[in-house]
Amino acid sequence: MTAKRPRFHTRSLVILSVLALGAVLPSQAEQWPNWRGPSHDGSSPELGLPTTFSKTENVAWGVELKGQGASTPVVWDDQVFITSAIPGDSPTADGLLSMQCFDRESGNLLWEDQISGRTTLDNRSNTASPSPATDGTRVVFFFGTGDLLSYSMDGKRQWHEKLTADDYYFSFLWTFSSSPLLLDEKIYLPILQRDKRFSQNDLQRGEPGKEDNDSYLLCLDAANGKELWRENRPSEAVAESLEAFGTVVPHEVDGKNQLLIAGGDCLTGHDASTGKELWRWGTWNPDRIGHWRLVPTPCAGAGKVVIPAPKKAPVYAISLGGSGDLGEDWLAWTSDPDEASSDVSSALLYQGRYYLVDGDRRTKALVCLDPETGKALWRGELETKSKMEAAATGADGKIYMVDHGGKVFVASADGNEFKLLHQVEMGEKGDEPARSPIVVSQGSLFLRIGAKLYRIGS
Repeated sequence: MTAKRPRFHTRSLVILSVLALGAVLPSQAEQWPNWRGPSHDGSSPELGLPTTFSKTENVAWGVELKGQGASTPVVWDDQVFITSAIPGDSPTADGLLSMQCFDRESGNLLWEDQISGRTTLDNRSNTASPSPATDGTRVVFFFGTGDLLSYSMDGKRQWHEKLTADDYYFSFLWTFSSSPLLLDEKIYLPILQRDKRFSQNDLQRGEPGKEDNDSYLLCLDAANGKELWRENRPSEAVAESLEAFGTVVPHEVDGKNQLLIAGGDCLTGHDASTGKELWRWGTWNPDRIGHWRLVPTPCAGAGKVVIPAPKKAPVYAISLGGSGDLGEDWLAWTSDPDEASSDVSSALLYQGRYYLVDGDRRTKALVCLDPETGKALWRGELETKSKMEAAATGADGKIYMVDHGGKVFVASADGNEFKLLHQVEMGEKGDEPARSPIVVSQGSLFLRIGAKLYRIGS
């Protein structure tokens, strides 16, 4: 493990010591401990965030990362954690998987570590797609190779577990990229994979010598990485529709914490202590189409859990509070797919409304949905020809978004009409695709654009 200064532009902030005693951080400063933020829905109660900025305006610092990745930075106090993939000498050669920690205030590199492993398993992403997670005591990093590592906050490696053996990967057509959930000294990962092993790009997907693969919810002890339990999660989905890339979402239902999982053509709620399935709703895929893999993570709030179905299908909202196999009575609403749909981007719940980046059509848009009916209150066009797959972030009365090319949009979180407040190109050639949602913490925005990480805000 080494520590060195970043290679990209860094600008030190000069703050009088008297101000540092009490005026550096906003009164409602928040951590951003995982990829969907403190509330697990893409929102934060942060105030005083910047609205306008560029590569040269309102930039506290910018650092060059070790490589690209879709992972979102996570922030705890004065530390910013992120992962990157450093390619090997050829597409089939092992490269390096990098874990870096930066000082939030200055952008200086505090510590880093690397392991060797495959950086690409397909031609659309890399294995640094899952985001880290921290609880302020430890930080855990996960990669699409199956490598899961835990570090103390000062960079001492505590343990390293590999969830697959060296001779195979999880049974996914694309690269497995679910992010870990770190909660109450436990780590949760949903392994929702296809039921048959196969070979893709000369790589074995699924355990050799085992004809069938299980999908399951995995729980590990955060102290040592050892498995506490796994709960099988069967599904009637077929082929690629068994594969899901979302993250486990904790949500309190009737006074108890449940773990919400989407994928395999259905939504399920699980007991947080045992993984036991409490309820199930499905399906948005009654014809059992075989290529409806699911990328978005569920978003829960207002008594419902919302999940977009893939391939320009509607958004579905299921009422919470049920048990067993839920029927159609538990379907609260579906969106008009011409108004709101998302193949990749997860929904945002902010100030009592759901927001969705509809980024897979020719005309990209931000859509505001009524939480009770699913009706689009408005649909605001975003001027870009790039795909938009990163989820939106809500804070300080604003919605922050980014497209594949690194163009950032800031809109007003106004439930009555669409108001675009700012748009700016933050990316450069070679930065695409930018898939990491924008992070907000302690009065600043954190943007991961390609192999660069910016902190926006003074």
